[in-house]
Amino acid sequence: MSESEDVPGGGEHGTGGGGGSLAHSLVPMSGRDPGERGRVSSPLELLFDLTFVVAVGTAAGQFADMVAEGAYGKGAVAFVLAMFAISVAWISFSWFSSAFGTDDWLYRVLTMLQMIGVVVFALGLPAMFHSVREGGHLELRAMVIGYVVMRVAMVAQWWRAARAAPDFHDVGMASIRWTVVVQAGWVVLGFVRMPPAAAFTVFALLAVLELLLPVLGQGGAGATPWHPHHVAERYSLFAIITLGEGVVGTVASSGELLGGRDGTMWTWDAVAVVIAGVGLTFGMWWVYFAVPFGDILVHRRSRGYLFGYGHMAVFLGIAGAGAGLHVAGLSLEHHSDIGGTAVVLALALPVGLYLLTVYLLHTLLLSAPDRFHLMLISLTLLVLLAAALLAAAGVSLPVCLLVLTLAPFVSVVGYETVGHRHQRRMLARLAETAEPAEPAEPAKRAETA
Repeated sequence: MSESEDVPGGGEHGTGGGGGSLAHSLVPMSGRDPGERGRVSSPLELLFDLTFVVAVGTAAGQFADMVAEGAYGKGAVAFVLAMFAISVAWISFSWFSSAFGTDDWLYRVLTMLQMIGVVVFALGLPAMFHSVREGGHLELRAMVIGYVVMRVAMVAQWWRAARAAPDFHDVGMASIRWTVVVQAGWVVLGFVRMPPAAAFTVFALLAVLELLLPVLGQGGAGATPWHPHHVAERYSLFAIITLGEGVVGTVASSGELLGGRDGTMWTWDAVAVVIAGVGLTFGMWWVYFAVPFGDILVHRRSRGYLFGYGHMAVFLGIAGAGAGLHVAGLSLEHHSDIGGTAVVLALALPVGLYLLTVYLLHTLLLSAPDRFHLMLISLTLLVLLAAALLAAAGVSLPVCLLVLTLAPFVSVVGYETVGHRHQRRMLARLAETAEPAEPAEPAKRAETA
């Protein structure tokens, strides 16, 4: 089969939605159809996401250890740095794949190269956390090397798109230029020794440039033919694998709490940790999937940037909650140097961040603040505050964890009783004032002509 016989962006010889059939010759990256029906995540995208489990798990574990030692501030700083870098790397690939994913052999090879970069990056996380703990030089070399590997692959992908799609040539070349510029900055930061204050200042400046890359390179998220439902599904799947850290934290918290040689003598602490860990993780999952992000993005494509980067706080909160569960386990196993109130706050604060961000994204994407949602989030925060106050009053940690577990279920009950009807009305009003539909992809327009 010649290259001209392949179907760009899908179809019998293209990627399909999720069938995983390989295009054996190169498929031109002319841009996927943003209105393609049945578009779902491909097996390659799912495999790519799994490499980030290692990075998120490593960051959460390191953060939990530092918090348990009482290094709250330094642990939080290192964790934010790690989750920022993880989220940016994942976002970069996911939006590109939604717009240009071809799943031919070269696309797969370059994706494998990115996965290698993620693993190298993850291997550098412990050294970075250690350097922040010690307060000396910010150790980023392995993390930066991992990023260089990922960025080489990403630049190659953008070059393919710029070469194959005249409509996206300028976007592709601008994305390449700015990606190289920002990555050069990371290389300097990683390999030039600087005082800690200077290093964190440069990190902050480069972080801002990272967040501006879609604007500098693409003029915003609307410049490429990304698929609303596909993007929303990609984010929901990443939220799920990040939520998996809550389950990991629960297991890590329960291991030494089991009595007897065969682990069948369950203590009250072990029961409480399992209920709290699974219940909290499940409640957070329920809250996230109560929001129809895909349906909203269909009518709010211009807010793709807000959706995309606003989720960084969502991922931070989810991973932080997993770390908080691990801290609770370390405390119950007497491997922690902090008190009960600090343990509860280590879990309550990331859970609160997560729930606040989901509510904020819902409000901003719909442009529809309302009293009902304000009431729900206020009650949720009161539950989190109550758990912290109970801990400060000397109530046992297992009881405080169970109270904290109720926080996401305030939203769950509110949504399932009243909120679902309220949300349908909001979506109906959104459809009435919908933005103009996205034009057909360049390849489709060419075929029509």
